[in-house]
Amino acid sequence: MPRFAKGAIPSPNIWNTPQIYELENRAVDPEGIADAAMAAVRPLTGATVVDIGCGTGYHLPSLSARAARVVGVEPHDDLVELARRRCRALPNVDVRRGTAQDLPLPDASADVAVARWAYFFGPGCEPGLKELSRVVRRGGTAFVIDLDATRGAFGRWFSASLPSYSAASVEEFWRRNGWHTQPLDLRMAFERRADLEAVLRIEFTPEVAARAIAETSGAELEYPNLLRWKRF
Repeated sequence: MPRFAKGAIPSPNIWNTPQIYELENRAVDPEGIADAAMAAVRPLTGATVVDIGCGTGYHLPSLSARAARVVGVEPHDDLVELARRRCRALPNVDVRRGTAQDLPLPDASADVAVARWAYFFGPGCEPGLKELSRVVRRGGTAFVIDLDATRGAFGRWFSASLPSYSAASVEEFWRRNGWHTQPLDLRMAFERRADLEAVLRIEFTPEVAARAIAETSGAELEYPNLLRWKRF
């Protein structure tokens, strides 16, 4: 029996190795650049926030500290359970099983929607964007944070692992749908070199991961991203 919601697109890195993906979450953006960029567009104070594809709920506690209410949505049953355990002491957080294209929320019920590393592929995400239009209230804002495949070694490794990916087509998709785009110069900073290597192995094909490990010294690497947003 499937242990994920109908229509979910598998995410092998976190679905198969959530403990390693947790290391990645801890390492990404130690300066908080992404959160600051979102807050500059739309502060979370007093907002109802939905975190789409919340995974193990890593970002839910920090969202709950700023927002009035937070709903995490995740399609994979095991990750839903981990997220609920993480947030069980937070009364303003609710974790629900669901997908981006079938959000388990009423119409016009969220002020802010956030999706981190969930909309890489642009074309094909139209059902998810339609759901955002249904769920986000008038005057609300949706944010998408994704890897920038056009910059840096990380973008080059991503493109080598997935040669069918077209950054130009993805960018045109978001522009056509009325979204704004802002580059984010993020980095990953790991406590141990072994953690960095483990993360590279779940993000790329074995051949590309071996190349990335050989090209990276120390326990840090640049991680260029894009912040996309749309006001409703």
